[in-house]
Amino acid sequence: MKSKLSSRIQTVEGSKTARFIPLLETLKRQGLPVISLAIGEPVFDTPVPVIDATKQALDRQETRYGDMAGLMALRIALAARFDGCGPENIVVCNGSKQALYTIFQSLCNPGDQVIIPVPCWVSFAEQVKLAGGEPVFVNTEDHQLDLKGIEAAVTAKTKAILINSPNNPTGAVYPRQDLERVARLAVDHDLVVIADEAYDFFVYDKLPYFSLYSLEVLRDRLIITRSFSKHYSMTGFRVGYAVAPPAVAAAMVRFQSHLTGNVCTFAQHGAVAAIGMDERLLARRREELQQKRDLAFDLVAAMFPCIRPQGAFYLFPDISAHLHRGETSADFAGRILEKTGVAIVPGDDFGMDGHVRICFAAPDDQLREAFKRIREVL
Repeated sequence: MKSKLSSRIQTVEGSKTARFIPLLETLKRQGLPVISLAIGEPVFDTPVPVIDATKQALDRQETRYGDMAGLMALRIALAARFDGCGPENIVVCNGSKQALYTIFQSLCNPGDQVIIPVPCWVSFAEQVKLAGGEPVFVNTEDHQLDLKGIEAAVTAKTKAILINSPNNPTGAVYPRQDLERVARLAVDHDLVVIADEAYDFFVYDKLPYFSLYSLEVLRDRLIITRSFSKHYSMTGFRVGYAVAPPAVAAAMVRFQSHLTGNVCTFAQHGAVAAIGMDERLLARRREELQQKRDLAFDLVAAMFPCIRPQGAFYLFPDISAHLHRGETSADFAGRILEKTGVAIVPGDDFGMDGHVRICFAAPDDQLREAFKRIREVL
């Protein structure tokens, strides 16, 4: 049957981070003392108001088909967060991953190029390829944007530039002046900017977060994706959204009408409750994650060179000095998992070998134990 598969799907790899979920479940069933620092998931429980609102929606039988663009109450609440937006600018999707997939399907013609700074999240390039486009990678410099490199990568085929800040896997936060230069480049070359802002809430050390939406000159060519998964610890709810010009949003809804229809109705009621929550609870969670960042950074920096992350909840240390002859970061991560039971993600999954991604959104005792095991092996 393999010969019957499309050439398109045969060029696409499965998610290299999602593969850890069944692997870790298997290891745990075998009784192995596994510590997972591989999955990008907050350690916190889903807030009680979200759970209560979801249960109440189920009790009201909010279980039928809904608006394919998203629950109107949710779209109105989301639009209120963006100056000049209305519900016609909002598309609710099954997580920001599906929002990004729908964006590329709605924008890309065969051969269109999308510029992606690397290291980058594992699904960006595969989603571009699934849409018939061509990912064009530009290396970052100390995890910050190489603006000259991005400009040099622009060709007649370039359709869009993808910006992910705070960044997965590095935790880098891009400063306003760099994002303004990206915006000028997009305007000058008539390009779309896609901003993955899934980690917008997780910025540390009182560093100001700058969203590309703040640049009015860019709004008619800007598409933002955000998610309830990280911010509200709702990863399993699969609720994300895009903020887009009305014509793009309408195209995304048309595509979604054939892909999934509406997003889970009762999960969207939970999302409405999340928006109405007291932000002080969430701010305390962010402070706790900053403390975890500090703990994990001190532990990892004693073993590997590492740039201190400014946001998200990942470390991306350079482990190249510890690679055996001919070994890749994937080999290294496999060796660590086999010998220590600690799961980390190889950097080549994100386009940068010689590094690994370590999620520090874990209990403190697990962080200490995980790094202790790794240090003993090294």
